[in-house]
Amino acid sequence: MLDVLRRITQEVTGARTLEAALATMVRRIRKAMKADVCSFYLHDDEIEQLVLMETIGLRTQAVGRVSLPVGEGLVGLVARREEPLNLEDAQAHPQFRYFESTGEERYCSFLGVPIIHQRRMLGVLVVQQEEKRRYDEEDEAFLVTMAAQLAGVLAHALATGNLTRPSLEGQVHFKGVAGAPGMSIGEAVVIAPPADLDSVPDLIPTDMEYEIARLKEAIGRVREELRAVAARLANRVSAQELALFEVYQQMLSEAALSQEVEKRIREGQWAPGALADVVKRHVQYLERVDDDYLRERAADVRDLGRRVLAHLQEETPQMPAVFPDSTVLVGDELSVAMLGEVPRDKLAGLVSVRGSSTSHVAIIARAMGIPTVLGMVDLPLPRLSGARVILDGHRGRLFVRPGEELLTHYRGQIAEEQALTEVLEHEQDLPSRTPDGHDMPLMVNTGLVVDAVASLKSRISGVGLYRTEVPFMVTERFPGEQEQTRLYRDQLESFAPLPVVMRTLDIGGDKDLPYFPIEEANPFLGWRGIRVTLDHPEVLMVQLRAMLRASQGLDNLQVLLPMVTNVDEVDDALKLLDRAIVELGEEGVEVPRPKVGVMIEVPATLYQLDALARRVDFFSVGSNDLTQYLLAVDRNNPRVADLFDACHPAVLSAMATLAREARRLDRPISVCGELAGDPAGALLLMGMGFDALSMNAPSLPKVRAAIRRVTLQGARELVAETLRLDSPGEVRRHLTERLGGWELGHLLPPRD
Repeated sequence: MLDVLRRITQEVTGARTLEAALATMVRRIRKAMKADVCSFYLHDDEIEQLVLMETIGLRTQAVGRVSLPVGEGLVGLVARREEPLNLEDAQAHPQFRYFESTGEERYCSFLGVPIIHQRRMLGVLVVQQEEKRRYDEEDEAFLVTMAAQLAGVLAHALATGNLTRPSLEGQVHFKGVAGAPGMSIGEAVVIAPPADLDSVPDLIPTDMEYEIARLKEAIGRVREELRAVAARLANRVSAQELALFEVYQQMLSEAALSQEVEKRIREGQWAPGALADVVKRHVQYLERVDDDYLRERAADVRDLGRRVLAHLQEETPQMPAVFPDSTVLVGDELSVAMLGEVPRDKLAGLVSVRGSSTSHVAIIARAMGIPTVLGMVDLPLPRLSGARVILDGHRGRLFVRPGEELLTHYRGQIAEEQALTEVLEHEQDLPSRTPDGHDMPLMVNTGLVVDAVASLKSRISGVGLYRTEVPFMVTERFPGEQEQTRLYRDQLESFAPLPVVMRTLDIGGDKDLPYFPIEEANPFLGWRGIRVTLDHPEVLMVQLRAMLRASQGLDNLQVLLPMVTNVDEVDDALKLLDRAIVELGEEGVEVPRPKVGVMIEVPATLYQLDALARRVDFFSVGSNDLTQYLLAVDRNNPRVADLFDACHPAVLSAMATLAREARRLDRPISVCGELAGDPAGALLLMGMGFDALSMNAPSLPKVRAAIRRVTLQGARELVAETLRLDSPGEVRRHLTERLGGWELGHLLPPRD
């Protein structure tokens, strides 16, 4: 049976079109089961009907014409019950419904099984026989297994629009990851990558020096292209966003890209092949890391590699000469540099097959106010060019060829959103203070040095989380003390005298470094965070010395220890910190001991707060990881991502306990996860008693607006009400209702 299953699945998966796949499926199953008929009925979500889409044995003219509601007829009964139905005499069953066009009156035996993908009913698979017989247990097991195997293939085909559904000619809907908020209506413009890194052949160079020379020439051309793009963007975005182009320029520097590719050329590879090898190795590493922000650097490296390769191949990126007035740019992977090639007054939205909300292109898009949806893995790119689309950056949706009713709905929402933006901007320099006088400090999370922007200083209370991994990622070795000192000094000076919380190196598991690989069976529960750096004190000591040296005369440094699970780790880290202070003093660099905190992201720390409080000065809750570990859910896994919810009652109960215990222990406690950047979540955290909220900069306006309109007492009442609820759904509904009562519903992202 396994061999038959495998062969059928391989043939169906390898079919060029879904129609061919369905035809293969019903013919192979009929043959394997020695049945007279095999048919597939598609479940159409829009009209709640089951439509006959393919058959072998029934009349072909019935395909696409015969349909029945869920619950009606034998096929409808299978769909409603979501379980197999095995009948010896189908026509004797009270649910039997006869369709003359099918010619099925002569068939007696009936076996139908549902095809379900991630709880979604996709259709029903049916076999029939003329003779009266009840299919045996092995037959039923085979068809159930076959349906389960085919569910993923059908789900992908439906999502990509490869299956033409009679009721859905025209409008098609796709779902991805929300990258930048906002909504727009425009025309899809599909762009192709400048070059394909995966199709470069390996060739031995006949002249190494020539290959090196043309590599340098190609890199020089890309440098000039990027400078030109940056110049075109200069009047559209702030210095913060423009500085991202400096990151690109750094990647193109001798120390980063050119030198490593040159080395591969001297080892016997021609320039295009050497470039592809180096870029793909860096991309593969970055795509494996556990940190979403750092993982998205893969997009930047890949884009630069393609641009250089295009010049090596004497090709240029295929961008349109003229753009529509409302261009929604669509591509396999969009980059920051691509945005500068579209006139700003014509750019209405961005859609990418790859990427997530932490990518550089998402950062730029948020700064420019461009709705963006990323991670649309099922997008059929060739079919979209020139199509009218609605882009919803809040929900992560794209509607292709929308109907007039949907267009009217979104036009109204877009107008409301524009009015809200104008209102919120007027109060961004006002304090985040409740109507009853409670100040709720708001801080920002940063990653790159260019995230430090003086214009933010009047709107925030400091940096709640600075990731220090970046300088370790852009070199081929551990960066030296002087390199790190310069980077940390830039951060500390930019925000002084506001506090800057710097997290020590957080690598390990699937977030290893190219020059320090770590391979484990279960990276999320493995060698990571403080566990790695304590095992390599020579690395941690250099970092601590650099942080301390950078803080000299500023005194706004705070140190945060990640992935702590027991007090011994804290004790060992503090000993190293004290040693670093002594060593610097001996070198004539006098620095005070900074405040030290631990990240509360592993559930074990919830039960060690007393011991931790005796050792550290503050707590910082990483709500994303804490949620992941409490719920045993990897939010990057699409099969279970819907279960990841920081508003799960267990997570909220843990957060309330943390705030209460921190007050008892007289230790400041902040939150630096996504829950802090959600207006409803921020009100809950304030009501629980957290001392500060740290979030990405784009989340500040709506969170500030919510805090300025709800009293501390009101937030406390909201917490009490919410903690009595039993499910994430109940919590979300209650929060929506309560914010609506406070006339704050407009601050929440649109929901279904």
